[in-house]
Amino acid sequence: MEVLLAIAAATLFALGTVLQQRAAMGEEVPEGKDSLGAGLLIRLVRRPVWLAGIAFDAIGFVCQAAALGIGRLAVVQPVLALQVVFALPLGARLSHQHIGRRELAGAAVVTAGIALFLVLSNPEGGRDDAPFHEWLITFVAAAVICGSLVLASRGRRKELRAALLGMATGILWGVSAALTKATVDQLDDGIAALIVDWHLYALLVVGFFSVSLAQASLQVGALAPAIATQSIFDPVSSVILGITLLQETLDVEFWAAAGSTLGLLACFSGLIVLARSPIVQEQAAAG
Repeated sequence: MEVLLAIAAATLFALGTVLQQRAAMGEEVPEGKDSLGAGLLIRLVRRPVWLAGIAFDAIGFVCQAAALGIGRLAVVQPVLALQVVFALPLGARLSHQHIGRRELAGAAVVTAGIALFLVLSNPEGGRDDAPFHEWLITFVAAAVICGSLVLASRGRRKELRAALLGMATGILWGVSAALTKATVDQLDDGIAALIVDWHLYALLVVGFFSVSLAQASLQVGALAPAIATQSIFDPVSSVILGITLLQETLDVEFWAAAGSTLGLLACFSGLIVLARSPIVQEQAAAG
């Protein structure tokens, strides 16, 4: 069930991105104006297509939260990488671009890699939450790693800068997913308990920084490395957090571990290929 919900979330996220791209494509940015300025946002809010895209994103998040609520972090987040795959046919229909052999091969490799990882790694066990001191260690580690990546990106050529910021973004997406799982767990005690629980507010803070870093990585102007690193480091950090923080277990027998690692590497190579697709890049630029 968690896999089906994650696939539904990936599909909805892809559809939301495509609809937002369609709305943004209809807006011309005056010369000298910031493409992310408040004026553009105000104009987009008036477009039903853009609002529909936001609505699909919101429903997608609900599906993701539901998947995390009943499933494992090490399962849900890798499956969400299919969002890039699902965005291809939707984007091609929108922009009338041709999906070539490279895109088809990349999509097939991503899908096969995720399937191989899930089947061979066989994630089991785990808990919905962790003691506060373990969360604190997670936050400090994420802040140090992401802060170092941001600092290291300064003054670098745009491809490297976009990649470093994309890495930081992917790591924070993994932390956000772990927090989402813990936040959903608080719903068992009612809305009132959720409102006074610290997980919700930590999720909002981490979510704010992850969105800010995602936009920063895309604004650099090198979309392929930004998209690839965001897409790769999200499942990587999620699997690591699933094992270390939420005590999920993977099959550690040699052939299973080797095969699941190969599956992840195949998935990542496919994501790198897809990140270079003009269709995916246009969606990222518009979103």
